[in-house]
Amino acid sequence: MDFFRLSKKDLITTQEWSMNDINAVLEWTRYLKESYYKGDKPKLLPDKTFLMLFYSISTRTRISFETAMTELGGHAQFVESKTTLLDAGESIKDTAKAMARYAQGIGIRLLEPSVGNKVIREYASHVKIPVINMADDRFHPCQGLGDIFTIIEKMKEIRNKKFLVTWANSNNPRSWCSVQSAILIATRFGMDVTLAYPSEHFALEPTVINWCKQNADESGGTFEISNDLQDAYNSAHVVFPRNWMTAEAFEIGIERELELYKRYSDWICTSELMASTEKALFLHSMPVFREEEATSEVVDAPYSVIYDQAENRLHVQKAILSLMMGGMPS
Repeated sequence: MDFFRLSKKDLITTQEWSMNDINAVLEWTRYLKESYYKGDKPKLLPDKTFLMLFYSISTRTRISFETAMTELGGHAQFVESKTTLLDAGESIKDTAKAMARYAQGIGIRLLEPSVGNKVIREYASHVKIPVINMADDRFHPCQGLGDIFTIIEKMKEIRNKKFLVTWANSNNPRSWCSVQSAILIATRFGMDVTLAYPSEHFALEPTVINWCKQNADESGGTFEISNDLQDAYNSAHVVFPRNWMTAEAFEIGIERELELYKRYSDWICTSELMASTEKALFLHSMPVFREEEATSEVVDAPYSVIYDQAENRLHVQKAILSLMMGGMPS
């Protein structure tokens, strides 16, 4: 496995990485997690700094990245955009170039629709150190890598296993980043991916859907879209229910958006729906909104692996950071 190929590379979406890149991260993740449970935390990034620029709030992403850098022997510096001079008119170019003189890697989280991904790419265009997307309006690659690592860890063989990613009702509309990253990476691993949502209001990015179809053709998996809730759950091996907003959300406003959701209040993951699966794993990127996206009975069931999934973000990100920031495995 060529681990050196990732040095100083950017991670903005897994779709722009080769399968060799992705498999290098997953293989190194396995090693680091095994080492972690043996009480060994290799100090692969001593005296190195990872700047975390947050335009958008976070729980797991901030904590897991900070912990990852600590365990790797380096330092993660938390920076809120509002504490910088960006709002006062300083350019992204000047901010990025200054940051690159202080650190060996930059992570950015910006969920604002139609802006996030573009801004992260602008930062990356101005620096030679690696830039990591910590979630934008389109993609959440670290979450996607954590998802696929968890599925492989639990199931071993995942080719042609049915992975259901389904819209779920909630009073908390969210971006497309986690669901788009999940379907992109699963289709690259030959899974039979079903994307389910109740109406065309909830269609995802056409570019991403086309990538998923191409990925499935190349990997030997399948990709389909369903508007039938029960049929989507039938025979699934992995279930990932999550709310995502419509493309018109910011045009129609929050009240009309939530009124639309009420039409589909039955789009909630229940024990009855899970019973129609092939003893499926329950995944969720969290936060999971109980009794909206899924019942507590499902969230707390033995087949729920959401806490393992959250933990795996730590191990995956340790692999990403060490490989991209020059902490080469010996």
